[in-house]
Amino acid sequence: MVDRDKIQFDLIKLGSGERILRLTEPQSGLSLEKKLAPADAVVRQKEKLLRAFEAALARVELATA
Repeated sequence: MVDRDKIQFDLIKLGSGERILRLTEPQSGLSLEKKLAPADAVVRQKEKLLRAFEAALARVELATA
């Protein structure tokens, strides 16, 4: 099972003003990034991406078990 506290979050601002949110799990090396929608709250987008990331990590764990 993945520990939520170990997932790293990076908020990257591009030169064009757009922002990318990157989630990384250091043990597996798996990362997921998505361009953020400027009209939506960052917190809501972060939680949605975190749920998708945790599901992907769970699939990886099942595949390697």
